[in-house]
Amino acid sequence: MKKILCTILALSSAFSLVLTGCGSSGNDSNGEVIVYNWGEYLDPEVLTIFEEETGIKVVYDEFETNEVMYPKVEAGATAYDVICPSDYMIQKMIENDLLAEINFDNIPNIKNIGTQYMEQSKEFDPENKYSVPYCFGTVGILYNKTMVDGPIDSWSVLWDEKYADNILMQDSVRDAFMVALKLNGYSMNSLNKEELETAKDALIAQKPLVQAYVIDQVRDKMIGDEAAIGVIYSGEAIYTQRENENLEYVIPKEGTNVWIDSWVIPKNAPNKENAEKFINFMCREDIALMNFEYITYSTPNTAAQALIEDEEIKNSPIAFPDLSQYENLETFQYLGSEGDELYNNLWKEVKSE
Repeated sequence: MKKILCTILALSSAFSLVLTGCGSSGNDSNGEVIVYNWGEYLDPEVLTIFEEETGIKVVYDEFETNEVMYPKVEAGATAYDVICPSDYMIQKMIENDLLAEINFDNIPNIKNIGTQYMEQSKEFDPENKYSVPYCFGTVGILYNKTMVDGPIDSWSVLWDEKYADNILMQDSVRDAFMVALKLNGYSMNSLNKEELETAKDALIAQKPLVQAYVIDQVRDKMIGDEAAIGVIYSGEAIYTQRENENLEYVIPKEGTNVWIDSWVIPKNAPNKENAEKFINFMCREDIALMNFEYITYSTPNTAAQALIEDEEIKNSPIAFPDLSQYENLETFQYLGSEGDELYNNLWKEVKSE
């Protein structure tokens, strides 16, 4: 569930942030593919290679959260060809009839995606008709060994008063509530109002200890020793450890979110065949490896995994964890419009206190 840094600047003609009207002819003859992706979530050189090999121009736009992306796609003001949402948001888009079925005859490189990831995808795309896995990972705690007392193994450290003003929380309703729900032994997909009230109260009680609610900035703040503890995505953790040797990542004992971000094609995509060419290209093992090495988010492309030369990364419990050793792992589910409203209203209460 990619949440990394800000927009890449100066990426040549492959990038265009003014998309209104692009590719509006309703066919593939214009030679474009309009992509909507998380910020800094692929190697920009990959786009250059794709354009050179196919002659298809990539028009590129970026988003910071699933919740920012969804209403823009739903409104249809800009017709995108390829989008990279997370699991629960893909489920929501399927249920609201926003996605086109993918013609897998045009995606032969799907063979490179590991069977276990395709099986996991069935939790939100039951027949694997609408999505192709791109990245996966976990959510955990990143901590600075020089700024905490001993090893960390529990979400409860985020409520420890001795780390007041040294704690970073995700500015994301589902991620924040996931932490509080798991802390209390509940499912992160709970719709039980008593459980959610308990989680809300816990988040309100935590607020005086939190330095900041952030998304992209967790990485830089932790690298710069500006905080002792932060909730972070595993792909970010790999990068931070390269930049600061004092940082450690842990999946808390109470359990966490195991997520998948996948490529999908909106129903109103003006260039569907080009979209399928783009997705197939992204599934090519050498391209998947380039993206993994650039963004450090785990690839479900097992052919690319086999090409990783760094044995430490190849065997990293952060990049490619043995999930069987952890308990209470879940994938976010779409909880329906009433669930969305319930969580959003509770999050507003947390933020307004």
